[in-house]
Amino acid sequence: MSVNTPSNYSEGSIRVLKGLEPVKQRPGMYTRTDNPLHVIQEVLDNSADEALAGHGKKIKVTLHTDSSVSVEDDGRGIPFGMHPTENAPVIELVFTQLHAGGKFDKGKGGAYSFSGGLHGVGVSVTNALAKRLEATSYREGSVAKLVFAAGDVIEPLQIRKAAEGDRKTGTSVRVWVDPKYFETATLPMTELTHLLRSKAVLMPGVSVTLLNEKTKETQTWQYKGGLRDYLMQTLTGEPVIPLFEEEGFADGASESFAEGEGAQWCVAFTEEGTPVRESFVNLIPTSAGGTHESGLRDGLFTAVKSFIDLHSLLPKGVKLMPEDVFTRVSYVLSAKVLDPQFQGQIKERLNSRDAVRLVSGFVRPSLELWLNQHVDYGKKLAELAIKAAQSRQKAGQKVEKRKGSGVAVLPGKLTDCESKDIAYNEVFLVEGDSAGGSAKMGRDKETQAILPLRGKILNTWEVERDRLFANTEIHDISVAIGVDPHGHNDTPDLSGLRYGKICILSDADVDGSHIQVLLLTLFFKHFPKLIETGHIYVARPPLFRVDAPARGKKPASKVYALDAGELTAILDKLRKDNVREGSWTISRFKGLGEMNAEQLWDTTLNPDTRRLLPVEFGRKSFEETEQLITKLMGKGEASSRRDLMELHGDAVEVDI
Repeated sequence: MSVNTPSNYSEGSIRVLKGLEPVKQRPGMYTRTDNPLHVIQEVLDNSADEALAGHGKKIKVTLHTDSSVSVEDDGRGIPFGMHPTENAPVIELVFTQLHAGGKFDKGKGGAYSFSGGLHGVGVSVTNALAKRLEATSYREGSVAKLVFAAGDVIEPLQIRKAAEGDRKTGTSVRVWVDPKYFETATLPMTELTHLLRSKAVLMPGVSVTLLNEKTKETQTWQYKGGLRDYLMQTLTGEPVIPLFEEEGFADGASESFAEGEGAQWCVAFTEEGTPVRESFVNLIPTSAGGTHESGLRDGLFTAVKSFIDLHSLLPKGVKLMPEDVFTRVSYVLSAKVLDPQFQGQIKERLNSRDAVRLVSGFVRPSLELWLNQHVDYGKKLAELAIKAAQSRQKAGQKVEKRKGSGVAVLPGKLTDCESKDIAYNEVFLVEGDSAGGSAKMGRDKETQAILPLRGKILNTWEVERDRLFANTEIHDISVAIGVDPHGHNDTPDLSGLRYGKICILSDADVDGSHIQVLLLTLFFKHFPKLIETGHIYVARPPLFRVDAPARGKKPASKVYALDAGELTAILDKLRKDNVREGSWTISRFKGLGEMNAEQLWDTTLNPDTRRLLPVEFGRKSFEETEQLITKLMGKGEASSRRDLMELHGDAVEVDI
């Protein structure tokens, strides 16, 4: 008889990575690894943050013949004196220590109130992934130079008096990227030029130059007219009405937002051509959008709908949706957020929940006022939105006709939505009647339907198809979604599908996970085409809520955490903001039924702020997945399940 013993897993097996070692070991956690553009962008963002703070009017990027890249600015220059506690020059700490930077002290008169830099991580990552990096700082009549290799100092700090040809202030960083960390060491020129041009757009009056030593080409961007100039140059179609350009920033009297938070935007409505959509947060391009874009969409829609209602322009039977207004919109949006929450270090998407309210709160009143001052333009815009709504509804009716008249009677406990357009509507399969009640009250009744499930549904892995409907819950699910059970190789009729998104909504505890698994088993076994076509989702309600007191310019806030890991990160951040230990309160949601309608909407139902996980077939083949689920859900598979647990019981990755 053999005994399974862990192979040499002891105290000595745990490694603690110091300094820049974590970056070299797992570069994908900190940057894009397809090419080095993002590590160069980190240096560029520092120069842009200087210009954003009002220091410096010039940024120059040079592509050298030896494949190195240098970024120069005329900002204040990085301080090079000794740090009061760390016993090293500040300029050295900036490039060698993760989480060392000047951008933590927000709202307390820190060096940077609004910046793209947040974590003090950026240029340390650049340095870690560079064969060589030279940093030069010009300030206080001196020039300080420091040279690194693979993140380590190889030429200590040298300080000399500024000579005649030297500039008075600024920073120059030259980077030789290490190609081993990237799929290709070549910078994508289209992306680079777009990035530099957008920096110039967002900082009117600042010139951004790109010099390519190989081709001897020089390009300079400087936009006096800011967002409007840029959008007009980029648009492919003719605007229906003049461009709507405006800005809004919170003042000291604002109760909800810190002074200076807000946005600038320029919006164009076109009938033809591909819409141009670009957004930024503190000058960082957010290519994947996020909550600030949702705020713009919400503000535009609310203002246009209000104008249409005021002038009674909506034809009978037509329902306006946000996308009807947004579908022909081109925009450049630049948001200023004091303490932005991004999705990952790459910062492609903004996740800050408050940004929806921030941007929408400024966009809606200013557009309403503008439309009512220019009624003719308002009517043209209303006409465009109504036309989009009518064509959307017509497309939905065509589908209706194909369904035929033999529709089963919908289950009585289904609270249906008003929209019949599966591009927008969604049904939530909710655990328990109490949560179902909160969901009904908190939902958007236009597009969201609720089907409460009583108790746990049947394990359907070994249930024959013709016996499925003996179970009431499964019968109700099938009738509600409008698709009959089918197998993997069948070609079911999906024309009767009633919802574009079918979302499993259960508690964030063990029982909730069990219900999730039972429903996913049902869909995988008896409705696989719905998974294949991307209609199944799992909603992720938070487990904790942290009520934080007001601090500095930041008002009191409610922050939701998905799990214990996020909770720890939120508390760490509060400590960093100098919030007194224990002045916050932590609430743990035992279940969805504990949330009121407003909380459930804010955290789990609102498309702008919720976390929704799409269910897809993974890397395994269908057959392999089937075998795995048999082990997990099969009645006679207890020993297989035990083996699985023994095999993977300690397979938990821990960041230390």
